[in-house]
Amino acid sequence: MKVLIIDDEPRIAQGVSRYFKNSGFETLTASDGLTGLELARRESPDLIILDLRLPEMDGLDVCRTLRRESDVPIIMLTARADETDKLIGLELGADDYVTKPFSPRELVARARAVLRRAHTSPTPEAQIYTFGEVTFNVSAHQCSVRGEPVSLTPTEFELLHTLVRHRGQVLSRAQLLEAANLGFYEGVERTVDVHIHNLRHKIEPDPAHPRYILTVFGVGYRLSREV
Repeated sequence: MKVLIIDDEPRIAQGVSRYFKNSGFETLTASDGLTGLELARRESPDLIILDLRLPEMDGLDVCRTLRRESDVPIIMLTARADETDKLIGLELGADDYVTKPFSPRELVARARAVLRRAHTSPTPEAQIYTFGEVTFNVSAHQCSVRGEPVSLTPTEFELLHTLVRHRGQVLSRAQLLEAANLGFYEGVERTVDVHIHNLRHKIEPDPAHPRYILTVFGVGYRLSREV
């Protein structure tokens, strides 16, 4: 597995790179957003570790650009304890975040979890699900709306897979995280809400009035059986 680390602090970039190498990964590093974006396009890494505060091109802009081009898993690094940057990054399509200072061991563990979600083989019973104008092909790892392909991040894919496997059943946010193997997340409720928000914008005819992924206030979410 190839990991691209984009961080303008040499100590952090080198330390993270060394820890990933010792854990069996190939690594690439970039010290600014533009160089990181060029490396991502040229080298097609399996995972990107992305600092949000970067010279030349902000990390959020890098994330936004990558999501238009690729579904590569992205873990954000942020020095802020404030929730705003994290939520913006998740809304742009990042899969996870780690707040500085962090443990390299924890970062590698989160990376392995994200990569498992991205590369997990489908279960034998998981084939093709349809609801409304959505076709969700687990075996092919594809989703389409009215026949047009929709790109889902690994996290969005696993959340939707969990919802379709339990169609009609109300799942709490904690249950969704556990079933989708997202147990590393902090700020559980808000994090799930952001990913559900992103999913709705990709598959719902009118995200403001969802037909498929329904909110059960005070509990969680369910996938409607009526469509």
